Amino acid sequence: MTSKVKAVFVLFVSLAVISIIEFVKADPAIMNGYNPMEICIENCAQCKKMLGSWLDGPLCAESCIRHRGKLMPDCEDFASIAPFLTKI
Repeated sequence: MTSKVKAVFVLFVSLAVISIIEFVKADPAIMNGYNPMEICIENCAQCKKMLGSWLDGPLCAESCIRHRGKLMPDCEDFASIAPFLTKI
């Protein structure tokens, strides 16, 4: 009797762990149509609004397109926007 209970418990725990792993692997970005280039260009536009003439927006957007959205500019991270800053 205890071996059946133990087997059922192990099966239950195994199914619970597998379901948790599958939940963690879920990528909602696929369902929402996540496009890194689009986000990158939106970030460039947001930085341009924040920094005005200090940021070369077209250069930032061209860089996003060239790198296919892999290098995301972050307006609060100096290193990510340094190549696009102008000396006015």
